[in-house]
Amino acid sequence: MTRPQRVGYHPTPITTLSFFKRSVLQVINLSCVRGDRRLFSGINFSLQPGSLLQVTGANGSGKTSLLRIICGLAAPAEGEVRWHDANIRSLGEEYFTDVTYVGHQNGLKDELTALENLTISSALSGQPIGNEKAGSILEKMGLSGRQNLAARLLSAGQKRRLALARLLSCSARLWILDEMLTALDKAAAGLMSSLIEEHLAQGGIAIVATHQELNVNDVNLQRLDLSGDVAGRTPAGWTA
Repeated sequence: MTRPQRVGYHPTPITTLSFFKRSVLQVINLSCVRGDRRLFSGINFSLQPGSLLQVTGANGSGKTSLLRIICGLAAPAEGEVRWHDANIRSLGEEYFTDVTYVGHQNGLKDELTALENLTISSALSGQPIGNEKAGSILEKMGLSGRQNLAARLLSAGQKRRLALARLLSCSARLWILDEMLTALDKAAAGLMSSLIEEHLAQGGIAIVATHQELNVNDVNLQRLDLSGDVAGRTPAGWTA
Protein backbone atom coordinates (compact mmCIF):
# COMPACT_ATOMS: atom_id res chain seq x y z
CA MET A 1 0.00 0.00 0.00
CA THR A 2 1.24 3.49 -0.82
CA ARG A 3 2.10 5.49 2.28
CA PRO A 4 -0.34 8.41 2.71
CA GLN A 5 1.08 11.84 2.02
CA ARG A 6 1.38 14.50 4.69
CA VAL A 7 -0.39 17.60 3.48
CA GLY A 8 -0.21 20.87 5.34
CA TYR A 9 -3.17 21.98 7.42
CA HIS A 10 -3.94 25.66 6.86
CA PRO A 11 -6.05 27.19 9.67
CA THR A 12 -5.54 30.75 8.42
CA PRO A 13 -7.38 32.23 5.42
CA ILE A 14 -5.87 31.55 2.01
CA THR A 15 -5.78 34.60 -0.24
CA THR A 16 -4.66 32.86 -3.45
CA LEU A 17 -5.28 29.53 -5.10
CA SER A 18 -1.58 28.78 -5.59
CA PHE A 19 -1.83 25.98 -3.01
CA PHE A 20 -4.43 24.29 -5.22
CA LYS A 21 -2.70 24.70 -8.59
CA ARG A 22 -3.60 21.97 -11.07
CA SER A 23 -6.08 20.37 -8.65
CA VAL A 24 -9.62 19.44 -9.66
CA LEU A 25 -11.38 19.59 -6.29
CA GLN A 26 -10.51 22.42 -3.91
CA VAL A 27 -11.76 22.86 -0.35
CA ILE A 28 -10.91 26.33 0.93
CA ASN A 29 -11.13 27.51 4.56
CA LEU A 30 -14.22 25.36 5.17
CA SER A 31 -16.17 25.71 8.42
CA CYS A 32 -19.33 23.98 9.60
CA VAL A 33 -21.72 24.99 12.39
CA ARG A 34 -24.63 22.90 13.67
CA GLY A 35 -26.88 24.72 16.09
CA ASP A 36 -24.63 26.53 18.56
CA ARG A 37 -21.68 24.20 17.98
CA ARG A 38 -18.85 24.58 15.50
CA LEU A 39 -17.97 21.11 14.18
CA PHE A 40 -14.83 22.12 12.31
CA SER A 41 -13.14 25.16 10.81
CA GLY A 42 -10.22 26.12 8.60
CA ILE A 43 -10.31 22.95 6.48
CA ASN A 44 -8.16 23.21 3.34
CA PHE A 45 -7.18 20.52 0.89
CA SER A 46 -7.01 19.85 -2.82
CA LEU A 47 -7.34 16.63 -4.79
CA GLN A 48 -6.03 15.82 -8.23
CA PRO A 49 -7.20 13.03 -10.57
CA GLY A 50 -6.25 9.66 -9.10
CA SER A 51 -6.40 10.91 -5.48
CA LEU A 52 -8.07 9.16 -2.54
CA LEU A 53 -8.92 11.02 0.68
CA GLN A 54 -9.84 9.08 3.83
CA VAL A 55 -11.75 11.13 6.41
CA THR A 56 -11.71 9.92 10.02
CA GLY A 57 -12.88 11.34 13.32
CA ALA A 58 -14.90 10.65 16.43
CA ASN A 59 -18.69 10.50 16.32
CA GLY A 60 -19.98 14.06 16.09
CA SER A 61 -16.76 15.48 14.67
CA GLY A 62 -18.45 16.38 11.39
CA LYS A 63 -17.46 13.65 8.92
CA THR A 64 -20.91 13.32 7.35
CA SER A 65 -21.41 17.08 7.40
CA LEU A 66 -18.12 17.57 5.55
CA LEU A 67 -19.10 15.04 2.89
CA ARG A 68 -22.54 16.61 2.43
CA ILE A 69 -20.96 20.03 1.99
CA ILE A 70 -18.50 18.71 -0.59
CA CYS A 71 -21.24 17.03 -2.63
CA GLY A 72 -23.41 20.17 -2.50
CA LEU A 73 -26.20 18.90 -0.23
CA ALA A 74 -25.37 21.39 2.53
CA ALA A 75 -23.83 24.85 2.68
CA PRO A 76 -20.74 25.66 4.77
CA ALA A 77 -20.76 28.33 7.46
CA GLU A 78 -17.58 29.71 5.89
CA GLY A 79 -15.35 28.88 2.95
CA GLU A 80 -16.12 27.20 -0.33
CA VAL A 81 -15.76 24.05 -2.41
CA ARG A 82 -14.46 24.50 -5.95
CA TRP A 83 -14.60 22.12 -8.92
CA HIS A 84 -12.27 23.03 -11.78
CA ASP A 85 -11.81 26.47 -10.15
CA ALA A 86 -15.54 27.24 -9.98
CA ASN A 87 -17.60 27.38 -6.79
CA ILE A 88 -19.88 24.33 -6.80
CA ARG A 89 -22.80 26.49 -5.60
CA SER A 90 -22.73 28.18 -9.02
CA LEU A 91 -22.42 25.00 -11.08
CA GLY A 92 -25.67 23.20 -10.25
CA GLU A 93 -26.32 20.14 -12.43
CA GLU A 94 -22.97 20.57 -14.13
CA TYR A 95 -21.35 19.54 -10.85
CA PHE A 96 -23.94 17.01 -9.69
CA THR A 97 -23.50 14.88 -12.80
CA ASP A 98 -19.81 14.59 -11.91
CA VAL A 99 -20.54 13.41 -8.35
CA THR A 100 -21.92 10.20 -6.86
CA TYR A 101 -22.69 10.24 -3.13
CA VAL A 102 -23.47 7.09 -1.14
CA GLY A 103 -24.39 7.98 2.43
CA HIS A 104 -24.24 5.78 5.50
CA GLN A 105 -27.96 5.11 4.93
CA ASN A 106 -28.51 2.91 1.88
CA GLY A 107 -31.36 4.94 0.44
CA LEU A 108 -33.22 1.91 -0.95
CA LYS A 109 -36.94 1.42 -1.53
CA ASP A 110 -37.78 -1.75 0.41
CA GLU A 111 -40.68 -2.82 -1.82
CA LEU A 112 -38.73 -2.46 -5.06
CA THR A 113 -36.50 -5.23 -6.36
CA ALA A 114 -32.75 -4.89 -6.48
CA LEU A 115 -32.98 -4.39 -10.24
CA GLU A 116 -35.69 -1.74 -9.91
CA ASN A 117 -33.77 0.11 -7.20
CA LEU A 118 -30.70 0.35 -9.40
CA THR A 119 -32.44 1.31 -12.64
CA ILE A 120 -34.67 3.91 -10.96
CA SER A 121 -31.83 5.52 -8.99
CA SER A 122 -29.77 5.69 -12.19
CA ALA A 123 -32.64 7.34 -14.07
CA LEU A 124 -33.15 9.87 -11.28
CA SER A 125 -29.46 10.77 -11.44
CA GLY A 126 -29.82 11.56 -15.14
CA GLN A 127 -27.90 8.51 -16.37
CA PRO A 128 -30.51 5.82 -17.12
CA ILE A 129 -29.43 2.23 -17.75
CA GLY A 130 -31.27 -0.78 -19.14
CA ASN A 131 -32.07 -3.99 -17.33
CA GLU A 132 -29.24 -5.84 -19.04
CA LYS A 133 -26.56 -3.43 -17.84
CA ALA A 134 -28.17 -3.23 -14.39
CA GLY A 135 -28.12 -7.03 -14.15
CA SER A 136 -24.46 -7.10 -15.12
CA ILE A 137 -23.62 -4.55 -12.43
CA LEU A 138 -25.54 -6.48 -9.78
CA GLU A 139 -23.70 -9.64 -10.78
CA LYS A 140 -20.36 -7.87 -10.41
CA MET A 141 -21.45 -6.67 -6.96
CA GLY A 142 -22.16 -10.24 -5.88
CA LEU A 143 -25.94 -10.02 -6.16
CA SER A 144 -26.41 -12.55 -8.94
CA GLY A 145 -29.70 -14.41 -8.48
CA ARG A 146 -31.11 -11.66 -6.25
CA GLN A 147 -32.04 -9.12 -8.93
CA ASN A 148 -35.75 -9.80 -8.55
CA LEU A 149 -35.86 -9.92 -4.77
CA ALA A 150 -37.44 -7.01 -2.92
CA ALA A 151 -34.79 -4.98 -1.13
CA ARG A 152 -36.45 -5.73 2.23
CA LEU A 153 -35.59 -9.41 1.74
CA LEU A 154 -31.87 -8.75 1.32
CA SER A 155 -29.38 -9.07 4.16
CA ALA A 156 -27.68 -5.96 5.55
CA GLY A 157 -24.55 -6.73 3.55
CA GLN A 158 -26.52 -7.30 0.35
CA LYS A 159 -28.37 -4.01 0.83
CA ARG A 160 -25.03 -2.24 1.17
CA ARG A 161 -23.75 -3.90 -2.00
CA LEU A 162 -26.89 -2.74 -3.79
CA ALA A 163 -26.43 0.84 -2.60
CA LEU A 164 -22.79 0.83 -3.73
CA ALA A 165 -23.79 -0.60 -7.13
CA ARG A 166 -24.80 2.95 -8.06
CA LEU A 167 -21.10 3.74 -8.44
CA LEU A 168 -20.95 1.45 -11.46
CA SER A 169 -24.12 2.74 -13.09
CA CYS A 170 -22.82 6.24 -13.69
CA SER A 171 -19.79 8.04 -15.08
CA ALA A 172 -19.20 10.35 -12.12
CA ARG A 173 -15.57 11.41 -11.66
CA LEU A 174 -15.95 12.13 -7.92
CA TRP A 175 -17.06 9.38 -5.55
CA ILE A 176 -18.09 10.49 -2.03
CA LEU A 177 -18.68 7.54 0.28
CA ASP A 178 -19.82 7.65 3.91
CA GLU A 179 -18.91 4.50 5.88
CA MET A 180 -18.95 2.42 2.73
CA LEU A 181 -17.62 -0.72 4.47
CA THR A 182 -20.51 -0.94 6.95
CA ALA A 183 -22.06 -4.45 6.95
CA LEU A 184 -19.69 -5.68 4.22
CA ASP A 185 -17.88 -8.98 4.63
CA LYS A 186 -14.21 -9.41 3.76
CA ALA A 187 -14.94 -10.39 0.16
CA ALA A 188 -17.20 -7.38 -0.44
CA ALA A 189 -14.70 -5.03 1.21
CA GLY A 190 -12.02 -6.39 -1.09
CA LEU A 191 -14.28 -5.86 -4.09
CA MET A 192 -14.87 -2.23 -3.11
CA SER A 193 -11.14 -1.66 -2.73
CA SER A 194 -10.56 -2.99 -6.24
CA LEU A 195 -13.37 -0.83 -7.65
CA ILE A 196 -11.85 2.26 -6.06
CA GLU A 197 -8.44 1.35 -7.48
CA GLU A 198 -9.97 1.05 -10.96
CA HIS A 199 -11.79 4.36 -10.56
CA LEU A 200 -8.62 6.19 -9.49
CA ALA A 201 -6.56 4.56 -12.27
CA GLN A 202 -9.02 6.05 -14.76
CA GLY A 203 -8.48 9.54 -13.35
CA GLY A 204 -11.32 9.55 -10.85
CA ILE A 205 -11.27 10.98 -7.32
CA ALA A 206 -12.67 9.35 -4.16
CA ILE A 207 -13.42 10.70 -0.69
CA VAL A 208 -14.23 8.02 1.88
CA ALA A 209 -15.25 8.51 5.51
CA THR A 210 -14.34 5.34 7.40
CA HIS A 211 -12.44 4.14 10.47
CA GLN A 212 -11.56 0.88 8.77
CA GLU A 213 -8.37 0.28 6.83
CA LEU A 214 -8.62 0.98 3.11
CA ASN A 215 -6.64 -1.72 1.36
CA VAL A 216 -5.92 0.13 -1.87
CA ASN A 217 -2.65 -0.15 -3.74
CA ASP A 218 -0.54 2.29 -5.71
CA VAL A 219 -2.75 5.33 -5.20
CA ASN A 220 -2.28 8.87 -3.96
CA LEU A 221 -3.74 8.30 -0.49
CA GLN A 222 -4.23 11.13 2.00
CA ARG A 223 -5.94 11.16 5.39
CA LEU A 224 -7.83 13.89 7.22
CA ASP A 225 -8.70 13.41 10.91
CA LEU A 226 -11.45 15.68 12.25
CA SER A 227 -11.34 14.40 15.83
CA GLY A 228 -9.26 17.30 17.11
CA ASP A 229 -12.03 19.78 16.40
CA VAL A 230 -14.47 18.19 18.85
CA ALA A 231 -15.38 20.60 21.68
CA GLY A 232 -13.72 23.48 19.87
CA ARG A 233 -10.14 22.25 19.93
CA THR A 234 -7.73 22.84 17.07
CA PRO A 235 -8.38 20.29 14.31
CA ALA A 236 -5.94 17.43 14.15
CA GLY A 237 -5.72 17.86 10.40
CA TRP A 238 -3.64 15.75 8.10
CA THR A 239 -1.76 12.74 9.39
CA ALA A 240 0.65 10.31 7.86
